[in-house]
Amino acid sequence: MYEKDGEKYFVVDGHMHFWNAAPDNWVPGAEQYAKGWIECFHAYQGLGPPETHWSIEHFQKYSEDDLMRDVFADGHVDVAIFQPTYLKEWYKEGFNTTERNARLGEKHPGMFVPNTRFDPRDGDAGLDDLRRNVERFGSRGAKLYTAEWNAGSRGYKLTDPAAYRFLGAAQDLGITNIHVHKGPTIWPLDKDAFDVSDVDHVATDFPGLNFIVEHVGLPRIEDFCFMATQEPNVYAGLAVVIGGLMHARPRFFAKVMGELLFWVGEDKMLFGSDYAIWEPKWQVEGFVEWDFPDSEEFSDYPRLSAAGKKKILGLNAARLYDIEVPPEFRLPAEAGTPAAPEDAQLVDDAPGT
Repeated sequence: MYEKDGEKYFVVDGHMHFWNAAPDNWVPGAEQYAKGWIECFHAYQGLGPPETHWSIEHFQKYSEDDLMRDVFADGHVDVAIFQPTYLKEWYKEGFNTTERNARLGEKHPGMFVPNTRFDPRDGDAGLDDLRRNVERFGSRGAKLYTAEWNAGSRGYKLTDPAAYRFLGAAQDLGITNIHVHKGPTIWPLDKDAFDVSDVDHVATDFPGLNFIVEHVGLPRIEDFCFMATQEPNVYAGLAVVIGGLMHARPRFFAKVMGELLFWVGEDKMLFGSDYAIWEPKWQVEGFVEWDFPDSEEFSDYPRLSAAGKKKILGLNAARLYDIEVPPEFRLPAEAGTPAAPEDAQLVDDAPGT
């Protein structure tokens, strides 16, 4: 729980990890990719405040104690949602698997949401794994990495027939939240495999699923916004937006936030720290304090109140995942419903309308 100026914030970290990228987990023959991947991740950490930077050795494999301290004890997070990324082409046990995450969650009941993942290129075996993960861990969300390498393939699209088969199976299994990485690439993955153009097609065809576009399609922010405003079940995952831009690129951060608030709306935006790239503490504190620069350049964007920040920092994700929010953190009815599917600010709430 975080409290500032008499306002209490229930924080749900909607995008975080518990990875192992140490050299003893590198696949023989693929060491250059395993090494390059984690070094690229580590370079992104440099966009945060200098005092939060880690050595590469610590970054490759941090401990359970590190995570619990950084995320919960110091980081103001009440509930954290694991988003697995396997990368078994490069990491022998996987980079950040459902099982590794869920084992930690089982040790700390009520603190984690154990999402799973799937890859439609895995075929029947992948469907079996998906069913087992849902049955064992009760996963209600899945993380998709459309640019992941798999047996010679360097990516897939959500519109592929195999992807439709998996999306249908996930929905039948009770998974309601599909988190799709559509944002900055990490070497050696291909940037074009993260294009957002396939999201609107599946969002229309699967209205019973929520599509949380992680990293909001950066650098394609306009493409994302114009697509998300027409699709009521598309949400903006703010991992990288806050961690990668708020400190290092404050004016660009204000532009991105302004576009998201104008087109998508505060009810459809979810905080994610992207731990362990960045720690949540400085992101939560900085976002609560944040406002647009005093400049004509930003005058036509909707303002963000404390109620809006509460939605983004936790209440929207809590509603999507049916996380119980203590009464003292709930909003009054006049503040609107968190995660409401129709919240574009375009007509009613934009300045001057």
